[in-house]
Amino acid sequence: MMINNITNHTGMPEDFRISLLVLYSFILLGGTLNVLLMSCMLQRQKGLSFTKVSVINLIAVHSIFLLTVPFRIYYYAFDENWILGLYFCKIVSVMIHAHMYLAFIFYVFLLIARYVEHSDRQHKLQFHRVLHATIASTAVWLVIFGSMFPATMANYGKTQNDSTQCFHFGQALKSPAVKVLNYTICTVVILIWTVLVFFQIYFLLKEIKKHGKATCQRQEFWAQLKNVVFLSIMFFCFVSYQGFRIYYVIDYGKTEKLSHINEVFLAATAFSCFDMIVFVARDICKRKNSRRWFCCL
Repeated sequence: MMINNITNHTGMPEDFRISLLVLYSFILLGGTLNVLLMSCMLQRQKGLSFTKVSVINLIAVHSIFLLTVPFRIYYYAFDENWILGLYFCKIVSVMIHAHMYLAFIFYVFLLIARYVEHSDRQHKLQFHRVLHATIASTAVWLVIFGSMFPATMANYGKTQNDSTQCFHFGQALKSPAVKVLNYTICTVVILIWTVLVFFQIYFLLKEIKKHGKATCQRQEFWAQLKNVVFLSIMFFCFVSYQGFRIYYVIDYGKTEKLSHINEVFLAATAFSCFDMIVFVARDICKRKNSRRWFCCL
């Protein structure tokens, strides 16, 4: 597609603006459908396992983020200035980062719970009362938002004074302290994911060694493959962006185009809103013929 790179009210070339508009429109439609499907499927499940509670929290994370997406779509779709004020712009801008890290945290909780249950199959991790699950989830949200959100909102976008433009808060990366913070967060995310991958490889090899040729007929093996799907979502949506962000922070300010590319990659992290495919794959793989086909593949 050949599009004239004319900078508009958003402060970015036209091809980047259209790319972001298409991405966020697709994310809003698909993410909303995904949340509805996940909610319907969870209603049919009994009990309050750690896995189910983690998925419920993921639905909440996706839902809160999706509420801010229409404002991004409006900003990129219409040739008008941002009229909702700088503070609200900061909230909308921060939410995509909050969505990425909160979703990553709940994926980690979910996988750890599944690893523990796999190691000790006689003791399934679950909450015996809805109140206990609510208290645990609320505690996690309060710790995260109580410790990070106020400081983030107080310091985020200090160098941005133009209230007619939005999502231009990269100037803070010129500060050495902000650079170190970004390097630290990126490194921690990548390391945590790497550790989870090593555990996953260990459990898969353990199942293959234990059951041999009958591995594909074992339910435990398919449960581990579901974990692989979770790890793949984390890699493509979160870990790959963290790797790019290290490069972005190092080279920030050298070219304006790099900031526009970062916005596109940042938008791609929201594709984790499509994680319903995990549950669809589970239902498909319960069919015997599907299992045989997948094993051959």
